[in-house]
Amino acid sequence: MKRTLASCFLALSLACASSQAAPDRLAFSEVWAYLLDGEESSLSSSYPITDVCYFGAGINSHGKLVGVPNRAKLGSFKGRVQLVVAEIGNYALTHFCLDPAYPLRDALVADIVKSAEAFDGVQIDFEAVGSSDYDYFYGFLAQLKAGLGGKALSVALPARMSEKTDYFGVERIGKVVDRVLVMAYDEHWSASEPGPVASIEWCKSAAAYAASKVALGKLVMGLPFYGRAWADKSLARAYKYSSLAGLRAEKGIEAVQRDGAIPFVEYSETVKVRLYFDDLPSTRARLGMYRAANVRNVAFWRLGQEDPGVWGGISIEPSAL
Repeated sequence: MKRTLASCFLALSLACASSQAAPDRLAFSEVWAYLLDGEESSLSSSYPITDVCYFGAGINSHGKLVGVPNRAKLGSFKGRVQLVVAEIGNYALTHFCLDPAYPLRDALVADIVKSAEAFDGVQIDFEAVGSSDYDYFYGFLAQLKAGLGGKALSVALPARMSEKTDYFGVERIGKVVDRVLVMAYDEHWSASEPGPVASIEWCKSAAAYAASKVALGKLVMGLPFYGRAWADKSLARAYKYSSLAGLRAEKGIEAVQRDGAIPFVEYSETVKVRLYFDDLPSTRARLGMYRAANVRNVAFWRLGQEDPGVWGGISIEPSAL
């Protein structure tokens, strides 16, 4: 009898532990995830993902579409695959591609429409758009949407908290595209003060503003999988020869070595590093906040960077399957 009772108690304890280790899943209508071309092994058929954002095609110096991933490499994925076209740093290039006064825009739209034939939709991630080109960007999206016909068009936009900083005009763009993906990350970035990549309160504010401008069915809130580190000292710099004597005296450097004829010295420096990252609890807290705010669709940047445990806490709403 004692052995039987002990066995029952052990089974109950294991069941309780299991229920604590596997929290209830948070359900969303759509779960998007970015995947880099060449990192297809980061995608598992078991993940609750409705849309893969296949990253990514770009624009060369002549305004031509380049680097379109091979859709066939995701043949085992049963969801939708969105072709991502990105330009994140060259403002001059995007200007000439967006301004209808130049022939590049029509040709680029035609290139994207042609390349989209193998995909379920297209996502535009143009982060290098100057203030004089916002209207051109809207016109470009409207022209591309018309060319895509029944295929979905989504756009990735930076997180904003008010109309004052909403330079792209998320409300206007939301009326012409099928999905607006808010990149709610990089609250703190490499050149900023240390802090979370995306704090919960910051994300909550971004979601509240976006939801006030875009229908919830069109809104997709982006979440980060990556972390960032900051050091309290930046040691990379150029030195004047006149400064080197003081440095050598401060660090107690006596011997000078030479690489061929070129002199160099070595010394040690103590650096304090602060690293912010996301794990299962923080991701689940962010997802829970979005569910409480009635956000129906989420996206992750990017596959291969995550705490693997996050997938066990997410599900797709049956109506979305």
